[in-house]
Amino acid sequence: MANSKNIAVIGAGLMGHGIALTLARAGHLVTVTDPMAEARDALPARVRASMAAMGCAEAEISETLTRIEVADSTGAAVGSADIVFEAAPEKMALKQAIFAEVEVHAPEGCILASNTSVMPITEIMSGLKHKDRALGTHWWNPPHMIPLVEVVKTEWTRADLAQEVFDLLAAAGKTPVMVAKDVPGFIGNRLQHALWREAISLVENGICDAAAVDTVVKSSFGRRLAVLGPLENADLVGTDLTLDIHQNVLHDIEARQGPSPYLEQLVNAGQLGVKSGQGFRNWTPEEAEAVRLTVANYLKELEGILKQSN
Repeated sequence: MANSKNIAVIGAGLMGHGIALTLARAGHLVTVTDPMAEARDALPARVRASMAAMGCAEAEISETLTRIEVADSTGAAVGSADIVFEAAPEKMALKQAIFAEVEVHAPEGCILASNTSVMPITEIMSGLKHKDRALGTHWWNPPHMIPLVEVVKTEWTRADLAQEVFDLLAAAGKTPVMVAKDVPGFIGNRLQHALWREAISLVENGICDAAAVDTVVKSSFGRRLAVLGPLENADLVGTDLTLDIHQNVLHDIEARQGPSPYLEQLVNAGQLGVKSGQGFRNWTPEEAEAVRLTVANYLKELEGILKQSN
C-alpha cells in the first residue's frame, strides 16, 4: 500500500482490537499494546474471530494478522508511529495519563487520537505540550462493523491533521464525519440519547411499556434510518409539514435537563439491564445472546445490501 502508515493502538479490548483489524485490513502496519498481558496474548485470536464473523476468507484474515504486532509497553508501541489511536476505558485521568506517556515516546509529528463516546476531547488533551496534533475519533461499537467514525476537533487541532485522519479513515472503508466543535456527545450520541430520553419518559409516565417503545422504533421509522436520515426525511415530507408537527408535539416532549428519576431508580435497585437480568425489560442469558447475534447478522447483511445498492 503506497500510503501505508505506522499506526499504534492503545488498548486491545473490544474497541482496540476492532480499530486495529480495520486499519490493518486496509493495509496499514498496526502495533497494539495493552497493560493487561491477557489482552495482549488474546489479540490475534480475537481479531481472527471477529473477521471470521464478518465473513472474511482465511487468506484475508492471515494477511491482516501479518500487519498487526503486539508490544508490551506504550513506548514500544508508539516509538515510530504516524498516528496513535487510544482505546482505553472511559476514565478521564487514565486517558490523560496515557497521552502524557505517549507524548514522551511518540515522534513529534505523530497525530494523537482519543476514542471516546462522550468525554470532552479538549479536557483529555489539555495537558499536552503540542495540543495542535491531538483530536478525537469516536469509533462506534463494534468498530470493525459500524461504518461511522466522528473526527472531533478541539480549538487547538490543526485543520490539516484533522483532514488527514478523515481521509485515512475514508480510505480504510469507514464513513467519517467532521465534528467542528468539541461538544458533549459529539453528533451521534446527542441524537441517540435525545431519543432515549423520550423513550424512557414514555415508560416513566405510563404511556406504554418498554416492549412497546422498542417495537414502535423497530417497526416504523427505525426501518428506514439506515438509508434515510432525519433531515433528509424532513425535506422529503416538506419543511412546512415538519413545522406543523413540531408546533403540535414539541411542547409535550420530555425536556428534563438531567437523567430520568425512573432510570436512577433502576440503577439504584441494581436493575442494570442484561448484566443483572433486569432493566427496562427482563433478560435471560439466552435472550441477550440472541439479540447480540441478531444485531451482528443484521449489520453484516445490511453492509452487503448497501454495497449492492451503491
